[in-house]
Amino acid sequence: MQSLSSKLLEKAVEQFASLPGIGRKTALRYVLHMLRQSPEEVKQFTDSITALKEAIKECQHCHNISDSDICEICSDPKRDAQTICVVENIKDIMSLEATGQYHGLYHVLGGIISPMDGIGPSDLHINTLLERVANPSVKEVIFALRATIEGDTTGYYIFKKLPRQDEITISTLAKGIAIGNDLEYTDELTLGRSLVNRVKFSLTDNP
Repeated sequence: MQSLSSKLLEKAVEQFASLPGIGRKTALRYVLHMLRQSPEEVKQFTDSITALKEAIKECQHCHNISDSDICEICSDPKRDAQTICVVENIKDIMSLEATGQYHGLYHVLGGIISPMDGIGPSDLHINTLLERVANPSVKEVIFALRATIEGDTTGYYIFKKLPRQDEITISTLAKGIAIGNDLEYTDELTLGRSLVNRVKFSLTDNP
């Protein structure tokens, strides 16, 4: 794509193009759309992004994004506080919530163990998970991690660390999610069935 006549336009396109999945042509279309908006509409857009970055918080319990110290899911008395579903990232929560099949709490690890990427156990929210599971009120831990070697390794590592193993149920999503797929790319029906039909976590199925 040829260079643009305006340096300001070029810089704005570069910023939009830096977003995941956005190419220069799409970025240019977005920028030109913004130029057609009123100053008030553009300010509202930019203010919302600034506020998001400056005011968003991380839930002190599950590490989900939140407007307050405790997210809406953790503070909802209707949720099943006896069950904790362990996920890699916030997008996985959105995918599982979309199924309408899960009504417990979550725990966001913030990634998975991946030596190739320099990510080890200390880089993840594992210790806070262990602290939560130590609470006698927790009855089940569900591993909802991607079906990859890294995901299996992460589940295996946490399983070996979990307290109260003789008192709780430790399960994982049933087979059905394609190997290597992230939860966000699995359709709601398949993901919902895998959750409902979850199976006991077994070391023989993991590294």
